Amino acid sequence: MDLYVVLGLRLGATESEIKRAYRRLARRFHPDINPGDRMAEARFRQILEAYETLIDPDRRSRYDSGAGSEVLGARRTSGFEGFDFSARGVDHSATFGDLFAEVLADRGARRPAPERGADLHHAVQVAFEEAFAGTTRPVAVTRRETCRTCAGTGRTRMSPGACHVCQGTGAVRSVRVHMVFSRSCPGCGGSGQQRPRPCESCGGTGQETRSETVQVRIPAGTSDGDRVRVAGKGNAGIRGGPPGDLYITAHVAPHPVFRRESNDVHIVLPIAVHEAALGARIDVPTPDGSARLRVPPGTQSGQRFRLRERGAASTRDGRRGDFVVEVRLMLPKLLDERSKELLREFGKINGENVREHPG
Repeated sequence: MDLYVVLGLRLGATESEIKRAYRRLARRFHPDINPGDRMAEARFRQILEAYETLIDPDRRSRYDSGAGSEVLGARRTSGFEGFDFSARGVDHSATFGDLFAEVLADRGARRPAPERGADLHHAVQVAFEEAFAGTTRPVAVTRRETCRTCAGTGRTRMSPGACHVCQGTGAVRSVRVHMVFSRSCPGCGGSGQQRPRPCESCGGTGQETRSETVQVRIPAGTSDGDRVRVAGKGNAGIRGGPPGDLYITAHVAPHPVFRRESNDVHIVLPIAVHEAALGARIDVPTPDGSARLRVPPGTQSGQRFRLRERGAASTRDGRRGDFVVEVRLMLPKLLDERSKELLREFGKINGENVREHPG
């Protein structure tokens, strides 16, 4: 009997070709699919003998060299256990799908992939001047960290000991309708050693809750609602994944004098009548110190002046906006007789009706 012909293979077929041929023929001639068909059962025995011989490198080498009778009489003692048609007292009601369910489950099992830790979010209140110039704020954060007791494994370290399920072999055998399967031991995962117990400190999660104070840098030019990212200060990753990030939302308190629009800072500045009429140089308060503003003669109330690049800095490129000054004319609250007389004289000299040409 030519074993290559039995499996429909050429001489020198690869291991993957042998396995594919065996699976294809097993699905066709298996006794469960052909109950009571002795010819199919005999054919299946030939297929099994051919597969067990050709899949084993040593037996295949001996078969190819001409010692075929010895090879066919030999049985493997390790690895895939093959079939046992002499088994008695076995549950023959199992379906063909049941026979390979355990094998496929072992092959399809995959260790869950590492996961990135969750991001954390906090908010801080910042004064207008702090947001304008930049500051550092301590933020108390409660986060999930890698357990220090088990180093994130979720298991305690134990002295070596044989698994009581497989007796240290790392595999368990099961018989289904003349087929003997060997699969990884569920008790030890195939290691043959006792599995460690869950870590008592973290309950087996590999993480523990800890609090820490994080120094968060609020950059210059931060506006209300801006978020600051602190990399790696979120929750620890799962199964060795990277940690999440910490996001700080800045809430900037309003200022009694300054008002921000984009990166420009605005102020309403009162000026006296004589300053507006005759012109003046005025010291103007800004968030980063005093600035000198020249008010030209004949300045009208509501007129605006810009001090270039004296506004807030952009958190993206650092470029500064402008400082915008809007002047408002203020009359004296009380006038003495001399002041009134001067104003009457001023009115006579400049007697035009300003309401005839509004604006």
